[in-house]
Amino acid sequence: MVGSAEAGTALQLGIEREEMVLVYQPVRRLDDGSVQGAEALVRWMRPELGQVAPDDFIPLAEATGLIVPLGEWVLGEALRQLTEWRRSASVPDDFQIAVNLSPRQLEDPELVDSVARLLDFHEVEPSGLILELTESVPVADADSVARVAEIAATGVSISIDDFGTGYASFAHLRRLPARQLKADRSFVAGLLTSPVDAALVGTLISLAHDLGMTCVAEGVETLGQLELLRELGCDLGQGYLLGRPAPAVALTPAELILPWVGPVGA
Repeated sequence: MVGSAEAGTALQLGIEREEMVLVYQPVRRLDDGSVQGAEALVRWMRPELGQVAPDDFIPLAEATGLIVPLGEWVLGEALRQLTEWRRSASVPDDFQIAVNLSPRQLEDPELVDSVARLLDFHEVEPSGLILELTESVPVADADSVARVAEIAATGVSISIDDFGTGYASFAHLRRLPARQLKADRSFVAGLLTSPVDAALVGTLISLAHDLGMTCVAEGVETLGQLELLRELGCDLGQGYLLGRPAPAVALTPAELILPWVGPVGA
């Protein structure tokens, strides 16, 4: 799909026609299984084709610049949903919503004002929002780094997603005011079979703690992975074992608040 003019037009129309929807994946504390927050994930529901996988349209959105209006919609909708959950007492006051921020969005001079405006409009304090940055963020771009710092200064948490997979991992730690590291799912997948992956995850957890940050393990899918992550002292986890992405209406207050007691969807 990427690179096709027709696909770009279809994506623009999809955004304008409100064909985008959000699903939410719980992020749980690994010590007691309680929910710390949720990550908002965008899906494209095309009337004629059904659901389009993010890998098939996010790169297109990046290439065409449509990621900027799409990203603003995702942020606004996620904050709206958080406000709705809080008003209905479906989530605790410290529940956080995480939203991905693309490198292209960081190039937008209006980004800082846009984040502040949406937080104010939806009456969400900055501490309720986590912005996740991938390791493709250009840390050599002083303007992008300055925007991240300005947003973080308001109290919004910055998370480095897929940590450990990019060549600039440690440059991100030096230049970005991050409060959270997310260990890439590829390392978590090999926890029980690869001593190297287990050592890497343990190192990432220790690194995060030494820097005063929390560590999130992505892609937790088995009880064995969960137990080892607990032993290694990982703070938070996300993955199919702990909760699959689901529409907001499918996430009941009990699912959002009560401790996890068994494999979700098992």
